[in-house]
Amino acid sequence: MNAISATLAYVELPVADSEASATFFFEAAFGWTLTRFGPSYAGTMGQGADLGLQGDAAEAPAAPLPGIRVTNLEAALVAVEQAGGAITKPIFAFPGGRRFHFREPGGNELAVLQENEG
Repeated sequence: MNAISATLAYVELPVADSEASATFFFEAAFGWTLTRFGPSYAGTMGQGADLGLQGDAAEAPAAPLPGIRVTNLEAALVAVEQAGGAITKPIFAFPGGRRFHFREPGGNELAVLQENEG
């Protein structure tokens, strides 16, 4: 059995413009506050499973990208590979932590992240 602690952390959506129409929509429709992490990314924080809006076409996922929060990123990468997942983006840093992306055997891409402490 796998000893990695993992929870669904977020779903990242590709959007045409995260700073304008998409951000406004989610704030107006649901009363959420979205934090801006740069000119093309905004997301909720502390909502349980959070929502990320990626407006940079070069960085945006082709489909919604679920993110899984873990306590040990390197162990999770090994576990994903041993279970048959294919790494699509090796471990990289992002504001707030580090993550990697993988494609599971059914073809869906997911991200695995470990947040910075503190």
